[in-house]
Amino acid sequence: MKICYFGIYDPNYSRNRILNGGLRENGVEVIECRTELKGVKKYFDLVKKHWRIRKDYDAMVVGFPGYQAMILARFLTRKKIIFDAFTSLYDSLVLDRKTVNKNSLSAYYYWLLDWLSCGLADKILLDTNEQIDYFVDTFKIKKEKFIRIFVGSDIRLDDINKKKEERDYFLVNFYGTDIPLQGVEYIIEAAELLKNENIRFSIIGTKIKKRYESGGYANIDFFDNMEFKELIRYVASADINLGIFGGTEKARRVIPNKVYDALAVGSAIITGDTPAAREILSDGVNAVFCRMADAGDLAEKILLLKSDNNLRNKISRDSRDLFQNYLRPKLLACQLLNLINI
Repeated sequence: MKICYFGIYDPNYSRNRILNGGLRENGVEVIECRTELKGVKKYFDLVKKHWRIRKDYDAMVVGFPGYQAMILARFLTRKKIIFDAFTSLYDSLVLDRKTVNKNSLSAYYYWLLDWLSCGLADKILLDTNEQIDYFVDTFKIKKEKFIRIFVGSDIRLDDINKKKEERDYFLVNFYGTDIPLQGVEYIIEAAELLKNENIRFSIIGTKIKKRYESGGYANIDFFDNMEFKELIRYVASADINLGIFGGTEKARRVIPNKVYDALAVGSAIITGDTPAAREILSDGVNAVFCRMADAGDLAEKILLLKSDNNLRNKISRDSRDLFQNYLRPKLLACQLLNLINI
């Protein structure tokens, strides 16, 4: 089978990299038709590149972000198109981050773009059932059009030095940005509550560092964004990795990359107790849940895992097993291939 991976997507972004790599692991020939041009030139570039390969593939996947590219794709081919919507522009920019007023023309534009790009696709990929329910309710699209494919991770343990560094403190790690769903403020507050417990926090993210570094937190080390390999070294060496804790509706619907990366390296994980997290994680089995937007509960759960080596080691083993059995790129791409072959 030959698949055209189409759009203005970043091939190094985890969602695209994992699905693309997984398809290749399954013996699929992936023809990438993408552009890095800006403005209106990018559309002409895609048209030109697609013309050259228009007869050479069996189905098309529009990579993330692909809202405008999806509209163009429908004009270019009658072949089956799978749109990896992954997230809603309207949800992200209007409802969650509130960078756009809900009653503005821009908000209406983002809603229309989500609705139209999904409407033109033959099938739509999202990463949780909670996300699917949101799209069905918000954009009135038939549920049968969607398929859930978890994000997963393409970390390979062979590429990581899993041996813990020798240190005389307990290390809790988080990476991300300061958007509302992440709940960084609750991690900072939990660190303050635990400042006398011989626990250090490594918090990775340039925007977070700029916002909080001047606060003089004695037990937090702030770092700028890192290359992926260096980032994963921190994930693998930490005693606990943290997920998301923001009190927003979107936070209840998503499972972030950082959770999958922690599963891949077999780390103990603490993340917010949400419907999305419960689609794949089990509290006390392969993760520990805490209440969303609750720094006190997060601090208690960190102390629980610090004090109970047996529980922490059990969660580490079970998290790795979960990843191996369900979340490797090859397994996730198999779901996509089954969808294409329907």
